[in-house]
Amino acid sequence: MPFKINVADKGKTFKVETENEDLVGQKIGDKVDGKVFSDDLEGYELEITGTSDKAGFCGLPDVEGSRLKKVLLSYERGMHKRPKHEGKKVRSNVNPKGLRLRKTVRGNEISLETVQINTKVLKEGKKKFDALFVVPAPEGVPSEDGKAPAEATEAPKEEEKKE
Repeated sequence: MPFKINVADKGKTFKVETENEDLVGQKIGDKVDGKVFSDDLEGYELEITGTSDKAGFCGLPDVEGSRLKKVLLSYERGMHKRPKHEGKKVRSNVNPKGLRLRKTVRGNEISLETVQINTKVLKEGKKKFDALFVVPAPEGVPSEDGKAPAEATEAPKEEEKKE
């Protein structure tokens, strides 16, 4: 199963997919060479900041191993807001003080069950980060100049019918 890697640097995040199984056994917080993820990221040093498995359970750095575990959480990583109560009146305090819930989380080790890996750039390589991931402009959308693309302004050509 391929890993979906999110590479973040200064407010920009780009996605890379890889099936490299050298990542299995790495932990959250480990520093990894960028070439493990993609040949384009050669020379980059990346830090693994988080993971998520195929069921959507997040990986916590405090839980050792790659197993699923139920842990008691307060408002932090893995627990975001109070659960919704269907059909009840909306309360103003969505984060009551002292609320702790038992949630299922995955351990801090990357396994074959892991699908998504979040990383951040610690050291940049030879190539600039923005040059590695060029995003093509969608068709029919005006460019930065405010002019429509030349192809979009021309009338569509009609095909000749062969009889």
